[in-house]
Amino acid sequence: MSILSSVSETALITLKSRVFEAGKKTPLIRDDVGIELLKRMETYLPAELKKRILDRKTPGSLSCHIALRALKFDSYAGEFLRDNPRGLVVSLGSGFDTRFWRLSADPGRYIEVDLSPVVEAKKELLGDLVTYRMIGESVLESQWLEEILKIQDENILFLAEGLFMYLDPRDVGNIFSRISSAVSGSSIVFEVVHERYTRGIWKKMLISKMKRNLGSGAGASFDFGVRDARDVEDFGEGIEVREEWSYFEDENIRPAILKLFRNWKFMARTQWTVRASIGK
Repeated sequence: MSILSSVSETALITLKSRVFEAGKKTPLIRDDVGIELLKRMETYLPAELKKRILDRKTPGSLSCHIALRALKFDSYAGEFLRDNPRGLVVSLGSGFDTRFWRLSADPGRYIEVDLSPVVEAKKELLGDLVTYRMIGESVLESQWLEEILKIQDENILFLAEGLFMYLDPRDVGNIFSRISSAVSGSSIVFEVVHERYTRGIWKKMLISKMKRNLGSGAGASFDFGVRDARDVEDFGEGIEVREEWSYFEDENIRPAILKLFRNWKFMARTQWTVRASIGK
């Protein structure tokens, strides 16, 4: 089973971090399917990859960040599904995410989009557990959106957790533009980084840190960033930022001393989550 690519390796690190947090005595997140997925996956991973990534100690700050970010996206999706009986959640670049099971979502109201090798690996590893629709295509292509529009073109929540920062800025703009011109009455929740981490010394420092702490340089180079979340409002029709959230603002952040940075914009707007309305 081939699941290795620059994208799937970052997805593996995210899964590992979430599972590490879920395995603690007092976990921030519960993720039984994630634990099972990683267990099954280990059988197929090359020894070199397991040693370099899975056997490496997971930094507590990373597992906390990943868990709190996942919970925030869970919260947005769960609230949307409760408030919109006919709503549809579309998770872009979903990787080895297990949000569907944490939400106990209706299979007909949840769709994942990711590269075909990742989708096929996930289906094979989880078997009958996968009851919802998965579309194996790059988010840079157009077919996945056409498939979504065959189902509905309004009341959709798009999720992009840990995705846009790895894409070319022009591609991110195109994704927003295509979605906004095709749907109405919809929303998008996505993660962004400050643009300083996409160039110069800040970018070099980030790459070095990720290689040192995670054992992987795959996908470490951020290409898309913003100075202000509202920068994305220029990407298409009806895009309006409604809410911003940083894990520094979460009461469960560990170590707790990091709460001191919640009002320091330089830190709180380093890597954060944005909810916006989108569509005609």
